[in-house]
Amino acid sequence: MTAEKSRFVVSADWLQNELGAKDLRILDASFYLPAQKRDADAEYASGHIPGAIRFDQDKIADHSTGLPHTVPSPEFFAAEVGKLGISENDRIVVYDGPGLFASPRVWWLFRAVMGAKNVFVLDGGLDGWKAEGRPLDTALPAFEPVTFKPTFNAARVVSFDEMRGIVDSGSPQIADARSAGRFAATEPEPREGMRSGHMPCAKNLPSGVFAVNGKFKSLPELRETIEKAGIDIDKPVVTTCGSGITAAIITLALESLGHDANRLYDGSWSEWGSRSDTPIVTGKD
Repeated sequence: MTAEKSRFVVSADWLQNELGAKDLRILDASFYLPAQKRDADAEYASGHIPGAIRFDQDKIADHSTGLPHTVPSPEFFAAEVGKLGISENDRIVVYDGPGLFASPRVWWLFRAVMGAKNVFVLDGGLDGWKAEGRPLDTALPAFEPVTFKPTFNAARVVSFDEMRGIVDSGSPQIADARSAGRFAATEPEPREGMRSGHMPCAKNLPSGVFAVNGKFKSLPELRETIEKAGIDIDKPVVTTCGSGITAAIITLALESLGHDANRLYDGSWSEWGSRSDTPIVTGKD
C-alpha cells in the first residue's frame, strides 16, 4: 500500500499473491442487516476467497447480555478461534461483502481487544474481489486447532455505565456511525421498539463516508472527513453505532491516522435506544 493508505488495509493484489501462506488466516466476517437482503452464510457457501474461514460475529460473542454480538470473554474467544486454527501470531486478513462494513469490527476485536499483532482488512471486500474475476472456492478450509493466547484489553470497550458518565460530562467526544436519518430521528431504527435520535453531544460520522466503492479513503481524505464532522483528532473519542459493528469503521479510520485514544461503546444504540432512562436528542446536532 502507498504511504497515503492505511497500514491496516491490504489490497486484493497483495492478498492473492499471499494465498496459501502457512501463517495467513483469511476470515469472512460478512454480516448484514435485514434491510440489506443478503445472506452471509449462503454467500460464503456459494463462493469465498480460497482458504477463508467463516467468522460469525453473532456466534463468537457474549450471549448473556441480551444484546447482539457483544464482546466475548477472552477465554471463550480464545477457545473458539483456536478451534478455527487461528493463533495470535498469525497474519489475519478480514473481509466482508461490501468492503468496509462488518470487517473492521473483527479487525478491532482481534487487534485492539484480544491482542493479535498482525490484523488487516481487505480493501474492496468480497464484492470487489468477485468484480475483478479473482479466484473463489466453495471448499471448507481445514486447519489444525491451535492455542490462541489473548492479551485482553478491557479498556478499549466502553460499558453502559461508563457511557452514561461520558454523556453526562460531555467528554470525551462521541462519534456515531449510524446514518444521518437515524441520527437525526428522521428515519426509524431498524430494530423494533427502539427510540430514534442520538446521545447528547454526539457527532455524526456515517459509516459509509469512509470508503468509495468499498475502498478505504486515503489518509488525508480520512482526516478531512473526521474533522469536517466536528471531531478533534487530537483528543479522545468514543465510537458508537447501531449495535457495535460499524462503530469500528470510525475506529479503523482513527487508528490509521495514528489516533490511539479511542474506545468503542459495545452496546451502542441497541442498548442506549432501547432503554427509557437514557437522554436522547433529535436533529442534526
